[in-house]
Amino acid sequence: MSTEELKGKKIAILATDGFEEVELTEPKKALEKAGAETFIVAPESGTIKAWDHTNWGDEYEVDVNLDEAKAEDFDNLLLPGGVLNPDQLRMNKKAIQFVTGFLHAGKPIAAICHGPQILIETKELDGRKMTSYPSIKTDLINAGVNWVDEEVVVDQGLTTSRNPDDIPAFNDKMIEEFREGVHEELAPN
Repeated sequence: MSTEELKGKKIAILATDGFEEVELTEPKKALEKAGAETFIVAPESGTIKAWDHTNWGDEYEVDVNLDEAKAEDFDNLLLPGGVLNPDQLRMNKKAIQFVTGFLHAGKPIAAICHGPQILIETKELDGRKMTSYPSIKTDLINAGVNWVDEEVVVDQGLTTSRNPDDIPAFNDKMIEEFREGVHEELAPN
């Protein structure tokens, strides 16, 4: 992987307290190694606290408050999982508007584990092929998704994976899709 592959790309990482630590830190490192500039976007200012498997993890600096964040200011979006993180974000109107902005613009999105829960709230997943942590399979199917149990799934710029074990494959496909840029077919008709 080249350190220039994503040079000039600005990546938003939408998260809040309770994100699965490795699902933010490992993709973030891979994106930065590929030359991207990453920004943690959160509903709160200051720091957000990670969840590390079964305990609270480290705190991470928020780069952009969600109140000031606009999809048009970023090239791509990363949605880490964790149980608490997406459950809180999917109830946040501004978070849903932010995510929907990426979909409407056809900008690639990568979501891992429980991260796709946020996408459900956009009501724009009908007909998409995706994967996720198994506990949200039924939620995604009810949202019109063709859910599959695979390490990584790419559907028109939308990259999804099941859990932290899938991170290496997730990172590779995420970078590939982010490098390709806007997917016109991602935007709703």
